Amino acid sequence: MIPYPAIGTPAAELDTPALCLDLAKFQANVATAAALCQRHGVAWRPHAKCHKSPDIGRRLIEAGAIGLTCAKLGEAEVFAAAGISDLLIANLLVGERKVERLVAVRRIADPIICIDHLEQVEPISRAMHAAGLRVRAIIEVDIGLDRVGTAPGEATLALAQAIDQLPGIELVGIMGYEGHLLLVEDQAQKRTQIAAALALLAENAEMLKRHGLACPIVSCGGTGSLPFAVAQPGITEVQAGGLIFMDAFYRQKCQIESFEFALTLQVTVVSRPVPQRAVFDAGRKSIHGEFCTPLVVNRAGVTVGRLSAEHGQLEIAADAPPVAIGERLHLVPGYADLTTVLHNQFYVLEDGKLHDIWPLVARGRLE
Repeated sequence: MIPYPAIGTPAAELDTPALCLDLAKFQANVATAAALCQRHGVAWRPHAKCHKSPDIGRRLIEAGAIGLTCAKLGEAEVFAAAGISDLLIANLLVGERKVERLVAVRRIADPIICIDHLEQVEPISRAMHAAGLRVRAIIEVDIGLDRVGTAPGEATLALAQAIDQLPGIELVGIMGYEGHLLLVEDQAQKRTQIAAALALLAENAEMLKRHGLACPIVSCGGTGSLPFAVAQPGITEVQAGGLIFMDAFYRQKCQIESFEFALTLQVTVVSRPVPQRAVFDAGRKSIHGEFCTPLVVNRAGVTVGRLSAEHGQLEIAADAPPVAIGERLHLVPGYADLTTVLHNQFYVLEDGKLHDIWPLVARGRLE
């Protein structure tokens, strides 16, 4: 196995492609998000699917996050084993093996499961009751994304009432995701439409309370909608996680401006076939570019073009400063969530040198 570079190694001496995290910018993003949530009286439960790193997860909680959101049970297992207890598993758990694994997680942590059908929760109820345990549960409500979730209103109420009668299950709230509205270009319209979607979620929470059901958690909010979600009455927590890194998608497509580009991929220019084109040593297996094209940091007139499996192409304007073979460049991912999972570790940089290495321990935990 190739050894890690020594702490203190200059960033320019890291072998490439290298997934680099600027510590100061990362810390500034975390502080900005925590302060924004605190200002609006909303809890922060950031998604861990973007980083899959207990090193990062612990730092987010130290900065004020109440816990983490996990995309998969496999992620929750990793974070629970690392001592992080409050974990929302924002996916639907089905199958005997997953139920067994959930019971094991519940023995060492306090997860919250997500439900949109009684058939999902009944086997979990039986297993938890048999183990002498009780697991928290929230209902996912479809507020317009048309992916999963109960229909708002009577269907949500009926499921909540049924869950409330099950042993081994503690109903603690609802969640919804306004992901279908992230790309609304006009910001006034985006604000209005997100407010309407989340008002529907808040109304369903109030409906459950009127019927004597507990609903202390009303969870929503990704990075692309965070400025609007935190201001919505009735929301108790947001799940935005990608903001800790920022990327081209959130900046250019979602128009999120409040966070810095902390995550970059350092690459090396390896070829100059013609004056208007250069090639670097990373492609689709190193950086995600389908949602939005990666950005070249501090190189006017140089943009990312085609990405192959292991090659990336730079398009060079006629008036751009020359790009030399062997030159190091930093690229902002088009979409960070689908870039980080291509790598085994973050190279954490401070003052231009390697400060630390944070492994993506939950990488590949898709089950």
